Amino acid sequence: MRQLWSHLIFSIGLLSGFLSLQFLFDPDISTEHVFSVVQSASQQGATHTPQHVQPSYGLRSNPKRTEACFPDPSSKGENKTTESNSSQTVRILCWIMTGPSNLESRTRHIRDTWAKRCDVTLYMSSVKSEFPTVGLDVGEGRENLYWKTIRAFQYIYKNHMDDADWFLKADDDTFVVVENLRYLLSKFDTEKPLYMGRRFRPFISQGYMSGGAGYALSKEALRRFVKGFDSGECTHFSVIEDLALGKCMETMKVEPVDTRDDRGRQTFHAFPPDHHLGRQFLRPKPWFLVYDTYQPVEGPGCCSDLAVSFHYINAINLYVLDYLTYHLRPYGYKYRYNPDEKNTINFTSTTTKFP
Repeated sequence: MRQLWSHLIFSIGLLSGFLSLQFLFDPDISTEHVFSVVQSASQQGATHTPQHVQPSYGLRSNPKRTEACFPDPSSKGENKTTESNSSQTVRILCWIMTGPSNLESRTRHIRDTWAKRCDVTLYMSSVKSEFPTVGLDVGEGRENLYWKTIRAFQYIYKNHMDDADWFLKADDDTFVVVENLRYLLSKFDTEKPLYMGRRFRPFISQGYMSGGAGYALSKEALRRFVKGFDSGECTHFSVIEDLALGKCMETMKVEPVDTRDDRGRQTFHAFPPDHHLGRQFLRPKPWFLVYDTYQPVEGPGCCSDLAVSFHYINAINLYVLDYLTYHLRPYGYKYRYNPDEKNTINFTSTTTKFP
């Protein structure tokens, strides 16, 4: 009888713990899984055979993939990532907007972390240097950011159009998970006029992509952007770089893409993770949530497991995010989120949607 009570108390405690996790960390946790774990734990206690219980938190695991804690002893060098065949074929040119004063404090740390995972990387500055940077023959300062963007895309169109399928613009304080970007882009046709990022809604009827979070243009979008300035349909009408580019995209009929994942979580982020992940007390919404095209979410449900970018990342945190993304793994943990498994939540959108 005492043993039965012990098992019952243990099961109740485990159930309470999981329900607490439901509120704190994952609003989508499945109660069916909670009860199945409790039942499993009770059976294990009855037979006195301790086993590892692997909760799935209501998300479907990919049985073909497990995350190893340690690298394969036969492999050499940096841990390699596994990508689907379709995403491996997507070539990305990354260009980073920078300036002479930021090369040592910011840009070299991007070069040493995420930028090396792009197929082609260009550092766009006001002057040419041995870093190396491409000199765009424009001045420095916020008032010249859009001129830098115009000149950068014109340079890429002239010199690198055939070297990549997609063209990513990022700032020199942006962190990008290139593999996640490549996976996202693999779902779309680069010969269609598309561009994608963190979509803001004011000022432009179809919205525009946050410059700090980074944005990617398809080949056809790049063609139309350059054509717009050649024909005079697009002009340097504003010093606000991301808004002005968004206006040109609208004029040239380039379609914005909804880059949220299949659970409605954002992939591009205009601020560091701590600005998005923490639950907030009731307060007036900060501007970047007011600007969001889609219903904003704060707390753990804000950000996709396949996040692409975060902005305002200083040099130290570039290395922190690089370590957390590519090296830190909990031993024995099976990664539970696989968007390729058709367990999809439908969202209503008038724009192209990331599957």
